[in-house]
Formats: sequence, structure tokens, C-alpha cells
Amino acid sequence: MRRVAAALAVVLVTAVSCRRAANEGPTVGGPHAEVRALIEQGQYDAALARLGDETDAEALYLLGRAWAGKAGRPAVPVSEALRPEEQQALDFFERAVAADPSHAESQRAIGDLLAPHALGALEEQKRPRKKGAATPAPTGISVDRVIRAYGAALQADMDDTVAVSSLIDFATRAGRTRDAKAGFEELVRRDREDPDVLVRFGDFLAGPGGDPEGALARYAQALIWRPADNATRTKMARIHLDAASAYLEAREYPAAEMRVREGRKFAVEPASPEAARVHEIESALAEVRGRR
Repeated sequence: MRRVAAALAVVLVTAVSCRRAANEGPTVGGPHAEVRALIEQGQYDAALARLGDETDAEALYLLGRAWAGKAGRPAVPVSEALRPEEQQALDFFERAVAADPSHAESQRAIGDLLAPHALGALEEQKRPRKKGAATPAPTGISVDRVIRAYGAALQADMDDTVAVSSLIDFATRAGRTRDAKAGFEELVRRDREDPDVLVRFGDFLAGPGGDPEGALARYAQALIWRPADNATRTKMARIHLDAASAYLEAREYPAAEMRVREGRKFAVEPASPEAARVHEIESALAEVRGRR
């Protein structure tokens, strides 16, 4: 698992210094614009008929899109095995990548197609297996494969933020916090002036990322771009007050006093639960000082 996370980090760092050799992004007005429109309208059979036996990377990608559309959403709970239409779509996406490894949309489509099945396999692994039940045959679908597909999409297209968000969402759901964090770092590099991205990163660090101090740094960056964001200030207050409570419990009073002062700065609403917590912790610290 560590090797995969490290490999993803290398891909993301490499992507910072690379540009796609071919055209940037999809050719919206290109020769397949009409087929794209048919797919968007849900006319998958018409799209397949229009494409025929074309074998360029873009056509192969669109053939995969059409077959994935015919498959529809997988039933819940999602099994690890692909349905026939999904397998057909995967075959076309992989042929598109073979024809043009820098075709970012195909790489992302592979990740999107396999992601629910990889998560379904994870859930299946958690369920107790009946005694004597046969072990399912391996399908080659795994969390690592999905992450590699999204990583390849990021490397192929420096302007793509959709693949980064897909990687983050998938890695978070799969419990791969290191990969999700690497994805957030890449997303910030690609869209460093968007306070919403910074707040999302902070929320991740404060939650599954397990790094509340790192979350404070990202929230502070968001406030540079959106200074009147009281919701983010409240999140910062909670982190400081949680730390103050922990220090108080551990009888590390100077540290508790420092963190409650920081919490007070961000508890902007006088009637908020955070303001009440400030008062509670300060009262406890005053009582400790009175006993000394």
C-alpha cells in the first residue's frame, strides 16, 4: 500500500512539470462532436452506429462511453465482476489508452468505471465468509488499479480538476488517506486561489486525514481569499478548543491557555457553542490558577 501511495505521489509531482504532448483537453468541436452530443443525450445505439469501426483513440473512447451508458448504473450492492456492457466499455477504453497513452479522458473513464466495483470488492471482503464457501475468482479490479488510472489521467492533462476530485473521493471512500491527501495537494496546485478547495482540504485533514493542525493552515489560506467566511472561522475555533480541552485534561495548563486564546479569536458568534466552550475552558483554567 505504501508503495502505491509513493508511486501516486511521484505521478503527481511529475505532472507538475509535464504538459500533454497532444492537444490540451478534448476536441469539443472536432470530428466526433456529433457523437459526443448523442452520448450526452443518451442515444447510445445511435452513437455506436455513427462511430462504426473507427479506431483512433477519440473514437475508441467514445465507443467506451456509449457502452458504459448502455450499462447504466451498477445495482447496489455492487459486485466486483463487470457486467458484459461494462466489460465492453473497459475494452474500448483500454484500446484508446493503447492507441494514445496521453488520452486523459480514457484514463479517467477507466477509473470511473472500475471505482464502484473496487469499492464493492472492499465491502465484500469485510463481510464474514460462510464456512466452506468458495473464494471468488480474482477479476483484476482493485483499489490500486483505480488509483493508477486516475493518476495517469492527472499526468496526461494538467488542466483536469475532475480527475483529481474523482481520485480524492474514491481514495477517501476506500480508506486510502495518503492517496487522498496527495490528490488534495495536487488540486490545490491546480486551483490554488479557490477558497472552496482549501476548505475541502481542511475538512479532509480535520477528519479522515487525522491532521487538525494541517487543517488550520489550509483554513487560514482560505480566509485570505474569503476573509468574511465565519463558517471556516468556526471550524478553526473548534480545532483550537479541542486542543485546549486535551491540554487541560493532561494538566498542561500553559498550552491549554494558549490554545483557548486562539479559539477565542475565531469564536465570532457570542451565542455560539464555541463561545460557550471558550467560557467553560477559561473558567476551568481560572479555577486551576486559584488552587495554586
